[in-house]
Amino acid sequence: MRSIKDCFLILFVSILVFGMVRICEAGGLRKNFYKQTSCPKAEDLVRSLTRVKAEANPALGAKLLRLQFHDCFVRGCDASILLDRVGTEQAEKDARPNLSVSGYQEINDIKAKIEQACPGVVSCADILALAARDAVSFSSPTPLWDVLTGRRDGNVSLASEVNGNIPGPFSNFTSLKRLFLNKGLNVNDLIALSGAHTVGFAHCGAFSRRLYNFTGNGDTDPSLDATYIESLKAQCPNPADPQTTVEMDPQSSGSFDSSYFNILVQNKGLFQSDAALLTDRASSKTVQQLRKPRAFLDEFGKSMKKMAAIGVITGNAGEIRKQCGKINSQV
Repeated sequence: MRSIKDCFLILFVSILVFGMVRICEAGGLRKNFYKQTSCPKAEDLVRSLTRVKAEANPALGAKLLRLQFHDCFVRGCDASILLDRVGTEQAEKDARPNLSVSGYQEINDIKAKIEQACPGVVSCADILALAARDAVSFSSPTPLWDVLTGRRDGNVSLASEVNGNIPGPFSNFTSLKRLFLNKGLNVNDLIALSGAHTVGFAHCGAFSRRLYNFTGNGDTDPSLDATYIESLKAQCPNPADPQTTVEMDPQSSGSFDSSYFNILVQNKGLFQSDAALLTDRASSKTVQQLRKPRAFLDEFGKSMKKMAAIGVITGNAGEIRKQCGKINSQV
């Protein structure tokens, strides 16, 4: 007969083991989900298809990262941002914060190819999560972070739900922290995920107020490096041309690395939301820590895993869309 001490030990170990399993399979997701389906090569297919597109368009990684971020912060990671409007009811992609988001066609193309090989198996939500990772990682010998799979697609997309859920470029630290906490993410996640600004471009209108009229008196933002201000003014005359874009990381916009945090401490963060990370003592300390390349990649990977599990639909809920822009009843 086992002693009471032995029983407590077994119970303790069981809690540790099964607790760890639950953490690893956040929200019903798990690693290599499709290995046990009729489409065991799904992740390889997504990776190869994404690689072709990323090689033709090096900016794709930044675009898909932003697309995934905007999807997960509204209704969770259910590919609702990919749905087209129905009738006069505007969808998420029609909301103002999403008008400059792109990458839809690339996801639609990948989905179409996947459907030809494995109809009705791989969700658009998983394709988006995988493709975002693979587009950023295409020049790396290995994927830069793990992606758990098993998401299903939502069937609701409303523009009215976007405002208030997507952090804007003018956000201060308090509002950023609150929004991330509402999504189950902490300050470390906020800072690590902001590091995605090391790749990609931004429209002048997203930061021109910092250059020309910061407080409404024709002044500049004193927290922005003066030399950098002059460089930005040369690229973005006033009034801002809606078609003009500039690099978010002027030293390394084509490489996914920790350079963003180096320019941040030089007061060259492009958005007010970037500069806001230096206004909190603990946040500023984390920024310094993430200047180390390995530290940034490790923390970014952890935070992406958490973000990609926000409000996921799994099991028998939702559906596996045939086309990413339409729910199945409309196809």
